[in-house]
Amino acid sequence: MDELTLLKVRELEIAVRVWNPDAPRTLIAWHGLARHGGDFGEFARQLGPEWRVLAPDTPGRGLSSWSLYPAHDYLYSHYMTIARAVLDHFELERTAWVGTSMGGLLGMLLAADKDTASRIDRLVLNDVGPELEADGLASLASYFTVPHRFTRFSELETELRRHYAEFGIEDDAAWRQLALNSARRLPDGSWTHHYDPRIGEQFIHDTPRDLWNDWRAIRCPVMVIRGGTSTLLSAESIDRMRETRPDLVSLEVPECGHAPMLDRASQVEPVLDFLTQPMQTPTPRTTRTPWWRRLFGQRQAPAAE
Repeated sequence: MDELTLLKVRELEIAVRVWNPDAPRTLIAWHGLARHGGDFGEFARQLGPEWRVLAPDTPGRGLSSWSLYPAHDYLYSHYMTIARAVLDHFELERTAWVGTSMGGLLGMLLAADKDTASRIDRLVLNDVGPELEADGLASLASYFTVPHRFTRFSELETELRRHYAEFGIEDDAAWRQLALNSARRLPDGSWTHHYDPRIGEQFIHDTPRDLWNDWRAIRCPVMVIRGGTSTLLSAESIDRMRETRPDLVSLEVPECGHAPMLDRASQVEPVLDFLTQPMQTPTPRTTRTPWWRRLFGQRQAPAAE
């Protein structure tokens, strides 16, 4: 990163990593559940000097404060408050948003909320959407609600390679950098992940909501990226997303699961095209639900007689 900005939101300090601070265009890049803004370094480099990339660390991750009250602070409603503070601090009336997993869901909520929708210019969802696979969510919850401790740094790196195998990272140097950015030493000299182990309580305290209603409320252009073997976002979900957003731009990353790192040209260039191509603000389709779906609850039309 080129700069680090520290904001105070209530009692928490929020770290915002900044690349290309003097660039004429700006986007916010928000990371996934147990990651941090540092993951977007290569993404920012490949976007080029025309783009200022602001990548906040969500509370409990990276350089931001850990909360003393996870039940109040490790929630999407609080993350929305932090996002508004970031928008206000950098005086962003409208900006593009690139969100991986949790960061994508946060972008959806902001783009659907009447108080913030006008501030999201374009939205890129990285391996996330309004409907997520239950098995994938259960796997995330079971992993991140259990503390992890490693005697040696090499053991932590091995575990990161195993757990994040679906990121599509291809070389040892990138894995080593991921480990360096993901490690935290404990008082007894052992190692663990960088994040607050209580972030997993989000799965307990956050109230589920119907994200399809939020999806239908979004008016800005949207792009969705899916890892070809993702366990969280299915191809069928993208098809359903396109039913109400026929202008949806999509990219599938082969040989990659949840979630693509956005660290190579084959992933970044389509995003750049989406961010820079002139587009009209889409109007979601508002046609009535087909009679056969209302009657049978099916996703596919009944066979012709």
